[in-house]
Amino acid sequence: MENTISKSARWTSYIMSGLVILFMLLDSIMKFVKPPEVVEGTLALGYSAHHLPVIGALGLISTLLYAFPRTSVLGAILLTGYFGGAVATHIRLDNPLFTHTLFTVYFGIFVWGGLWLRNTKLRELFPMIKN
Repeated sequence: MENTISKSARWTSYIMSGLVILFMLLDSIMKFVKPPEVVEGTLALGYSAHHLPVIGALGLISTLLYAFPRTSVLGAILLTGYFGGAVATHIRLDNPLFTHTLFTVYFGIFVWGGLWLRNTKLRELFPMIKN
């Protein structure tokens, strides 16, 4: 298998991962800052205000691990679990499928897609089959 990654694949991976990292950093930090909109949104999802720091810490730690190349796979695994909790929450509340419930699934695709495009070991583990 080829060990080089094209420039376009590398930049696409950086954009995909960067979008997730920026969104998750903002989301996690806002859980510590606690603006009224974040507190109200958390309450609307069925969580209490005292859950904000825990949710923020879990998201922040997972995102930071994902952002650093040496720990990016561990971060991706943790973010996948974090996003799974978000999906379960939205399903429990009967929120709209494509805009709410699957929003974090889209982010999960970006997380793993970004890694897959730039990580040759991950591409060897999960090859795309060509016919």
